Amino acid sequence: MSTTSTGLRLATVDGAAVDIAPTHLVVAGYTGRDQEAVRHHIEELAAIGVPEPDSIPAFYPLEVDRLTTDAAIEVSGSATSGEVEPVLIRANGTYYLTVGSDHPDREMETVGIQLSKAACPKPIASTVIELGDPPALVDWDSIVVRSWVDGELYQEGPLSSMLPITQVLAEWDQISGSKDVALVLFGGTRPLLDGTFRYGRDWRMQLEVPGRPSIELTYTVSVRSN
Repeated sequence: MSTTSTGLRLATVDGAAVDIAPTHLVVAGYTGRDQEAVRHHIEELAAIGVPEPDSIPAFYPLEVDRLTTDAAIEVSGSATSGEVEPVLIRANGTYYLTVGSDHPDREMETVGIQLSKAACPKPIASTVIELGDPPALVDWDSIVVRSWVDGELYQEGPLSSMLPITQVLAEWDQISGSKDVALVLFGGTRPLLDGTFRYGRDWRMQLEVPGRPSIELTYTVSVRSN
């Protein structure tokens, strides 16, 4: 678990500057609301060699230097792909909501999910919605997320199929005992529309909160030359 501060310059949807220095980055997985379906998915992955998680939801602490708002990232392998996720930020005595991409190395997943997630940067949008402290009441089920890869729709749907990210946060705080740390939490993702991973170059992520401006993230991926 990282305790190194990395500063990020963000802005609220109203244009106010936000500087954050998170000390912890956590990517949550298996956050589907239908736990029977989650268990079935875990068994499917286990059949192809992907290790089962230690807990459900699963939590993968990463180094905070994996976070980036850059428009381009470099990866070391060709089999990497993005996933749209709601991202909850706890910093500066308040909470913020934005959109991010958990971008893992798929070939490493059979070795270890933690390794696969740590292998690539974790892009987040530079725009956030300030929720206050405690987080303002948000109709999480009405939030819609989408992703595109190379211009083609890849994921789409409401967060109603997933555990509210504030519930995921509460479970992490209970497990970690680190309730007061400056944290960036990726809250899990929706299934792929066609069930097939794509290893594209151009990625676009979108989060729509009713009554708020939509938040978008775009980035390109290049494979690092050896």
